[in-house]
Amino acid sequence: MLQKREKVLHLRTFQGRTVRIVREHYLRPSVPCNSPLCPQPARCRNDGKLLSSDVTHYVIPDWKVVQDYLEILEFPELKGIIFMQTACQAVQHQRGRRQYNKLRNLLKDARHDCILFANEFQQYSYLPRERGESMEKWQTRSIYNAAVWYYHHCQDRMPIVMVTEDEETIQQYGSETEGVFVISFKNYLDNFWPDLKAAHELCDSILQARRERELESQENNGKEYPEHLPLEVLEAGIKSGRYIQGILNVNKHRAQIEAFVRLQGASSKDSDLISDILIHGMKARNRSIHGDVVVVELLPKNEWKGRTVALCENENDDKTPGESPSEPMPTGRVLGILQKNWRDYVVTFPSKEEVQSQGKNAQKILVTPWDYRIPKIRISTQQAEALQDFRVVVRIDSWESTSVYPNGHFVRVLGRIRDLEGEIATILVENSISVAPFSEAQMCEMPVNTPENPWKVNPEEERERIDLRKTHLVFSIDPKGCEDVDDALSVRTLINGNLELGVHIADVTHFVTANSYTDIEARTRATTYYLADRRYDMLPSILSADLCSLLGGVDRYAVSVLWELDKNSFEIKKVWYGRTIIQSAYKLYYEAAQDLLDGNFSVINDISEFKELDEKSRQAKQDELVWAIGKLTDIARHVRAKRDSCGALELEGVEVRVQLDDKKNIHDLIPKQPLEVHETVAECMILANHWVAKKIWENFPHQALLRQHPPPHQEFFSELRECAKAKGFPMDTRSNKTLADSLDHANDPRDPLVNRILRSMATQAMSNALYFSTGSCAEDEFHHYGLALDKYTHFTSPIRRYSDIVVHRLLMAAISKDNKTEIKENLISSKDLEELCRHINNRNRAAQHAQKQSTELFQCMYFKDKDPEIEERCIADGVIYSIRTNGVLVFIPRFGIKGAAYLKNKDGLVISCYQDGCSEWKPGSLQRFQNKITSTTAGGESITFSLFDHVTVRISVQASRCHADTIRLEIISNKPYKISETELSQQNSLLMKNELVKEVTRSVEEAQLAQEEAKVKIIQEEYQEYCQTKGTSLYTLLEEIRDLALLDLSSNYGM
Repeated sequence: MLQKREKVLHLRTFQGRTVRIVREHYLRPSVPCNSPLCPQPARCRNDGKLLSSDVTHYVIPDWKVVQDYLEILEFPELKGIIFMQTACQAVQHQRGRRQYNKLRNLLKDARHDCILFANEFQQYSYLPRERGESMEKWQTRSIYNAAVWYYHHCQDRMPIVMVTEDEETIQQYGSETEGVFVISFKNYLDNFWPDLKAAHELCDSILQARRERELESQENNGKEYPEHLPLEVLEAGIKSGRYIQGILNVNKHRAQIEAFVRLQGASSKDSDLISDILIHGMKARNRSIHGDVVVVELLPKNEWKGRTVALCENENDDKTPGESPSEPMPTGRVLGILQKNWRDYVVTFPSKEEVQSQGKNAQKILVTPWDYRIPKIRISTQQAEALQDFRVVVRIDSWESTSVYPNGHFVRVLGRIRDLEGEIATILVENSISVAPFSEAQMCEMPVNTPENPWKVNPEEERERIDLRKTHLVFSIDPKGCEDVDDALSVRTLINGNLELGVHIADVTHFVTANSYTDIEARTRATTYYLADRRYDMLPSILSADLCSLLGGVDRYAVSVLWELDKNSFEIKKVWYGRTIIQSAYKLYYEAAQDLLDGNFSVINDISEFKELDEKSRQAKQDELVWAIGKLTDIARHVRAKRDSCGALELEGVEVRVQLDDKKNIHDLIPKQPLEVHETVAECMILANHWVAKKIWENFPHQALLRQHPPPHQEFFSELRECAKAKGFPMDTRSNKTLADSLDHANDPRDPLVNRILRSMATQAMSNALYFSTGSCAEDEFHHYGLALDKYTHFTSPIRRYSDIVVHRLLMAAISKDNKTEIKENLISSKDLEELCRHINNRNRAAQHAQKQSTELFQCMYFKDKDPEIEERCIADGVIYSIRTNGVLVFIPRFGIKGAAYLKNKDGLVISCYQDGCSEWKPGSLQRFQNKITSTTAGGESITFSLFDHVTVRISVQASRCHADTIRLEIISNKPYKISETELSQQNSLLMKNELVKEVTRSVEEAQLAQEEAKVKIIQEEYQEYCQTKGTSLYTLLEEIRDLALLDLSSNYGM
């Protein structure tokens, strides 16, 4: 029987307000204990993760131990750990979301022998807080009381060790209960784990850091920074509008002096500010670190500063010669931190010479983080000399107002500086990516597929699914060497003459049941991480590269979407969703599919499925496949034209593929070449995602997972408008339709790269697309700006994206709902889905950053071994796409590299170019204009660089001991680099092919438009007598009038 209590909570909302909540608190006679020694497992409902049965004792950490030593408790050697609910809540409220999520993930991880015990809901282990008792005393008392209950619950068969850092607790409870021991955490490691060297080193590091901190606070009374305001004052200030809440973003190029606060929560809605707030200098930043949620006070307008527009390599270049800041912008100072975003940081120890120069106390070492945005961290260690050639992980413990730098402690060694594996490990840690091998518990859930025991279609599944193996020509088109084939396509002519288009997606949810160990791990990873030379899968390879991969010639389970299309107009007549069985006939790669589309049939010899066929069968199957690819392309052109008419954007991203030789050495860097078949596959996937989004939203309007792409802020387009204007192209950015039209017309027949660069700049200005729960925002916010669709989701890649797994479960539940059958899928509540979407969005950003950083690492490795003075590949053609006060930004199409080229060096000398194509540095000055920059030497020689000028660039690598190496660009001639005729012909043929695709798409679009105009004309004639407005509604008409009022008409009327 439940016992009712009341619990008072003080919670802080996302808007920064503190709310007092009185909750009903129910106590139960039994809650899951998750121990194999439980005398009544059915009563306790121990159906989840159980503690190991081969341990000698259980260990229960106090709340303070969980906070301070969680990284030691993560060691897999430590087993039988019971985390009390009281300790977990202390971490949540006192250490923030990041530390709490780390603890939650530890508890979910099947590799770690630990469980959560809900002691505050167990009737006999719960203790109410006494009047006048401090929170800390009550937490310790509750945990000890729960430990005693747990010992007796297991019938006194397993000794329990409670570890704490409080000496008073050890004295009070140390010998109170036989079988329950209370000792210090250090004592526990010394006695129970004397050989676990890494844990002892980490413990010593944490203890040393704490002692140094305490000593410093006693000795140092001088304040380096102002104290943070109390939480109540900050919250009151946010509520009144006096203070502003936001996330701190440090400029990595000027990390010592320039950071910005992006508004968050109530601040973003209530404030009149339309831009970020500049935080100038470390004093104004007041010990906040990149990513922290901070509270800011605006400075008076006469103290506002402008952001720096000069090029700058890193934070050491605080004074760039000739720099001039831009217009003043809102500037503020940090008053306090609402939520710390501290994580693991990769650092480098100083060299011997730097250690000696740091002063007398060599045990206190200033280490330099790999990330420029993080300040130096002071740690205490005696291993500085031994570790100076390694990348090392540290954690920050505190940053007192009396200290110039934050204090931290050593965690572990990653690898040697500049060693490939060490640098890859650095990228993973910096992006908080954990890629440990899949656990035994997860692998036990996997199906078997071996030569001795091959996987087969289950007869029961055969009865429940639609079998497409003999009726449909199904094939996949993917990058060469792709193993995780998520999707396949089909197209066929129906009996009535119409067409049927099919998109078939791997049925991952058949193998990954909700809340299984594999599902929990996939949810934690959220995505497959693709680096330049490797990938880290979201799912075990038996699924990702085998049973869920739609490989050629084998039976596979799929979730299919089939559309019946009109044979002439390709308009959708009906749609069907469901589980199917397919057998992909061909596993094609993009280049082969494109050759077949272009009529180059010699590629058939490279397609493995054709090699065993006789000539007659080969020709028949070739004709069938070529027809299917051609028809898919026709359909895709139609679908694309329809989206184009609504304002879909064709954006440009620079994607570079690292080509490795047999020995894994870098052979070449190849920018991805766009093919029409890429568009064909993409359009089919977009169509499937769109229709599935509509389906799941119609059935579950408040708990569907969709993907939104908000319209970008207009100020982000300013540089794009300026660049387009330099070439005489108007750029209307008021809507996605006007932007798409402007980009389509911004073609320079003499230089096709101009349009590529403008599209790339438009991409840079875009907001990030995000997953969201439909219950968390209004329907008018669902729109996808880039794709011009009202509803969109991700359904087509469940092997590598967890969002798609969630969407598959929603689709299966929607189908069950339509069929009025039992919904078997566990649907996630809107609130939980909102939290899951935040996690997936965060992991997606991490995956993108890691992929970009690994590509940059390989770019540097490629050029590092080459002498830039004599190596031909280090000289390339570059296009100027942005002007700064001391240099230009250059795009190198050959390698897909973007970077800065200085026109004024650190010695104050400016560049001078000669007719013979050489250049040198001379005394002189730079003069920057809107679309160009002029370098004038003291001798009167001048050279001008304008936007979109082609220049010859030398590529070299700027090595860094503490940070990632970077590509360095140097202009050696103001003339274009002469490209070889072979390379030029390749570029021209590619551009001609792209233009042909656009022309075909445009003709389809015009045909559609003509049809729509004919329909509109009929409607206008019917309704003419009623004098209806032409817009779809009065609201639309008013919106059009409002837009007209915002147009700049000065140029038309000579104003």
